[in-house]
Amino acid sequence: MLDQAKQRTAELQRRMKDAGIQKAVFTDESSMAYLAGFWGYLGIEFGRPSMLVVDADDAPIVITPLMESEMVAEMTWVEDVRTWEDIGERTWGRALAGALGDNPSAIYIERNSIPAIVRNHLDDRYPGVPLLDISPVLGGIRMIKTPFEIEVMKQAGQIAGAMMEAAHNSLSEGAREYESAIAVIEAGSRKAAGFLTDKGWDRFVSPMIHNLQILQSGKDASMVHRRASVRAYERLDPVYFCFCNMAQFKQYKLGFDRMFHIGDVRDEDRRVQQAAIDAQQAALAAIRPGVPAEDVAAAANEVYRSRGYETGYRTGRSIGVAYLEAPELKSGDKTVLQPGMTFAVDGGISVDGITAGRIGDSIVVTETGFDYITQYPREILLSK
Repeated sequence: MLDQAKQRTAELQRRMKDAGIQKAVFTDESSMAYLAGFWGYLGIEFGRPSMLVVDADDAPIVITPLMESEMVAEMTWVEDVRTWEDIGERTWGRALAGALGDNPSAIYIERNSIPAIVRNHLDDRYPGVPLLDISPVLGGIRMIKTPFEIEVMKQAGQIAGAMMEAAHNSLSEGAREYESAIAVIEAGSRKAAGFLTDKGWDRFVSPMIHNLQILQSGKDASMVHRRASVRAYERLDPVYFCFCNMAQFKQYKLGFDRMFHIGDVRDEDRRVQQAAIDAQQAALAAIRPGVPAEDVAAAANEVYRSRGYETGYRTGRSIGVAYLEAPELKSGDKTVLQPGMTFAVDGGISVDGITAGRIGDSIVVTETGFDYITQYPREILLSK
């Protein structure tokens, strides 16, 4: 993984040089993981920024709090790790100034994700120095996944499959939503542990599946992104599981969703769910190199219209080390699909207060079409 990160940084420096970009400051956790190989400790939410400064011509610099510096130095391939302290004069601002120098002509930042505390510091410390966006340059690299990345994502897909199997097995009349969430966490964590060792860089990768389970059941099934509660399942309930903030491995995130029904399925629930499945399959059938991203969404939207439904959902999003990357499968995104792009592709319908139909998979674009990264039956699913 660290060799891959080092190669990505070298490619970024090459592109920066071609674009006339000298200095870039990365503050997003996914970017630092992608380029430097470290993540996962208390960060900006505790007022404690970490940063990666990349110079087009010189070795990159990691800036990290002192208390995490031992761990970070072991996780990253970057040799220049500079520390700062929560008290005293050894501040992160001083460390950043040392990395940027006194008179940078321009500073490139991740405009849409840079923490306000860092942005405000740069405005104050370097008045008049343009703060420009490095995100399109890095995004151009992240858009196309390498075979190594795709293999990691396929491992994440196996973990997600174990999670969905556990979710399915947990369903019965009288069982409770939170019990399903516990089953998902245990199954996914055990599956992830099987891909890891306690040696080298691997020892910093936790197998633990985390984040609050997105789960809606019964008449709340239409409430998108509600979290698991103590509600008990009732016969004929639709039950929706979304793993979009949980199915991940070594920082690579997937999208994966399924809808189940307890015991049997009502006719209206069946119609809605089948429409969602058919819309997703229409979108997937449109995926191949050379197709604009918005055309994939158009294929799904045509199914919704033909069944009498409307949707406010995008059909899909690019996935990788962040939950949302570029491009997106939605109207207006004219990015042309290429082999190596990876997407979460969804079908989704909500009938407020009544029911919903949802399904989602992660895929990789191939030379001739696509391959699934996630696997679970794409049909009307009943509790076992």
